[in-house]
Amino acid sequence: MALLQISEPGQSPDPHQRRIAVGIDLGTTHSLVAAVRNGVAECLPDAQGRVLLPSVVRYLESGGRQIGYDAAAAQSADARNTIASVKRFMGRGLGDVAQAGKLPYDFVSGADGDGAQGMVSLATVAGNKSPVEVSAEILATLRFRAEDTFDADLYGAVITVPAYFDDAQRQATKDAARLAGIHLLRLINEPTAAAIAYGLDNASEGVYAVYDLGGGTFDISILRLTRGVFEVIATGGDSALGGDDYDAALADWVLGQLGLEAVTPADKSAVRLAARACKEALTATESVAFCARLAGADVHFDVNRSDFEAATADLTARSMAAVRRALRDARLARDEVQGVVMVGGSTRMPQVQRAVEEFFGKPPLTNLNPDEVVALGAAVQANQLAGNNTAGDLLLLDVIPLSLGIETMGGLVERIVSRNETIPTAKAQDFTTYKDGQTALAIHVVQGERDLVQDCRSLARFELRGIPPMAAGAARIRVTFTVDADGLLSVSAREQGSGVEARIDVKPSYGLSDDQIARMLQDGFATAAQDMKARAVVEARVDADRMLIATQGALDADGDLLSPREREDIDALMVALRHLRDSDDAARIEAATEALAKGTEAFAAQRMNRGIQQALAGKNVQTL
Repeated sequence: MALLQISEPGQSPDPHQRRIAVGIDLGTTHSLVAAVRNGVAECLPDAQGRVLLPSVVRYLESGGRQIGYDAAAAQSADARNTIASVKRFMGRGLGDVAQAGKLPYDFVSGADGDGAQGMVSLATVAGNKSPVEVSAEILATLRFRAEDTFDADLYGAVITVPAYFDDAQRQATKDAARLAGIHLLRLINEPTAAAIAYGLDNASEGVYAVYDLGGGTFDISILRLTRGVFEVIATGGDSALGGDDYDAALADWVLGQLGLEAVTPADKSAVRLAARACKEALTATESVAFCARLAGADVHFDVNRSDFEAATADLTARSMAAVRRALRDARLARDEVQGVVMVGGSTRMPQVQRAVEEFFGKPPLTNLNPDEVVALGAAVQANQLAGNNTAGDLLLLDVIPLSLGIETMGGLVERIVSRNETIPTAKAQDFTTYKDGQTALAIHVVQGERDLVQDCRSLARFELRGIPPMAAGAARIRVTFTVDADGLLSVSAREQGSGVEARIDVKPSYGLSDDQIARMLQDGFATAAQDMKARAVVEARVDADRMLIATQGALDADGDLLSPREREDIDALMVALRHLRDSDDAARIEAATEALAKGTEAFAAQRMNRGIQQALAGKNVQTL
C-alpha cells in the first residue's frame, strides 16, 4: 500500500520541514528580531551577542552606510547624515514633523513636490532618503541576522506597529518590508504582540491593559485573554508621545536653566544624546550630571530626578489621559483590570511606573524584558502563520483605531466600520441616488469620529459609473468596506440591479499630522452635542432640497391640475421653505418641509387620479 503524505490544515506540506519565520519589532530607538526555537520564543543576537539593534542609519560619502551601533557612535560627529528615530517620520508630511527645528536633519518634501501630501525625506550626502528607505536598511539587517542564525532563507516575518499607526504609517511599514526583501506575513499591533508573549508565558486569563511607551509612540490597549483567544476590546494612545519627547523636554529644561540654545546640527545631536543618557541614568539614581559639548565648550549641569519628573509631568499625564479614554471605550472600571503589562524601554522610568501603579491600584507586570516582549510575541504569531507546529492554538482578534465611512449628501459622514471593530472585517451598507436619471456616483472614503466630512480625514475617492438611469431613490448601491488583518482598507461599490461595480484599495497619502488621530478622538468626545446639532441641520436641509425638487418636478409636469389659488398657495410654501433652508434652525426647516408636504397632499392625489385614468384609457374590464 502506498503511503500518502498529507499535512494538517495550515501546516507545512513536509512534516519534517520547518519554515523560518520571525517576529520583528521595528522600534523608534532599538529594533530586534525573534524566532521560536525548540518551542520557545527567543530574540536572535548578532555576532557580538547583542539582541538590540539601534535604529540608526548613517549614510557615507562613498555611497556606503553604517547601521546600528557603528552608526549610533557617529551621531554627534556626523549628525546630518546619521538618521535616528526614523519611525517618527514614517507616513508623515514635511509640515507634520514635530520639533523639526530642534532636530539635526535637513528635511525636504516628498517626491510629489507637495510637502503636505508627500512623505518627508531627509537630505544626506548619499542623496535624499525617505523614512521607508531608512527603515528598510534596518529591516534588511535584521533579516540577514535571522538568515545567518538559521543558515537558511527567511520564509516570512510578522512586523509590529503601534496600535495607533494610521493607514499611511502601516502602508509605509509594508513598503519598507518589501524594499528589504521580506515576505510580510502580517502587521500586528505592538500591545497585542506583548499580550501574546505574556499570555503564553504566564498562562494568564482575564482582562489586561498593555501600557506601551516606546521611543516615539505611546499605545494603551485593553485586552481579554481567554484560552488562547486574544481579543482587543479597546485601543488608544498618542502617536506623538514617546521617550524622545522626554529627552527633548529634559534638554529644553537644562538649556533654559543655562540660558543656552542648540543651533548647529552637532549641538542639537549632542544635547539630545546627553538628555537620553541623563534620563536613563536617573532611572537608577537620584542625581546625575548632564554633560554635553555645546558651541565648542563642555557643559555640565547636575539634574535631580525630581527636576526631570517635574519637567516631564505633562507627558506622563498625557499618557494617563489616554488610559482613561481607553477604559471608557471598553466600558470597564479600573478595578476590573486584572493586570497591567509594561512594554517599551521608556516604561523603566520610575515616574511612569508610579503613575500606572497609582491609577490601577496594583503594581504593573515587569517580569518580561520590556525591550524584548513585543518581538517575542510577534515571533509566536509568525511561527503559527508559517504553519509550524505551535504549543497551542492561538486566535488573534485585533481592532482598528478609528471609524471608517463615506460622505453622504450635505457633507455628512455615514460610518460603516466603527472604531474598535475587530479585524479582519467586512461591513456593507446600501445607499441610493439623489437625483432622477443619475448614472454615476462619487464615493468619498473618510476616517474619523466626527459627523461632518470637513472634520475627518479624507482617505480616498472613486466613482461608480454605468448606473442605469432611474428615478431618485430607486437604485440600490451596496458599499462594502473590507479591512484586512494588517488594518488596511479596500472599498467596493456595486449597483445591485445592473451589477456594475467599482472598487479601490485605499493607499492613503503620507500627510497626516502626528497628533491628528488623538485629536480626532478628543474632538469626537468634546464636540458630540455640537456635531449632533450640525448633523440635524444638514439632514433637515437635505430633506428640504428633496421636497423642493420633487414639488417643482410635479408642478412642471401637472401644474395644469391646479387652480390659480392652489398654485399660489404651493408657491408660497416653497418660497417659505427656500427662505428657511439656509438657516441653522433644524426644527424650523423641518416644520416648513412638513408644511409643504401637507400643502401638496391634495395635488398629489389629483396627480395619482390622472395617472390612473391615463393607464386605464382605452381598456375594458375583460382586458384588465
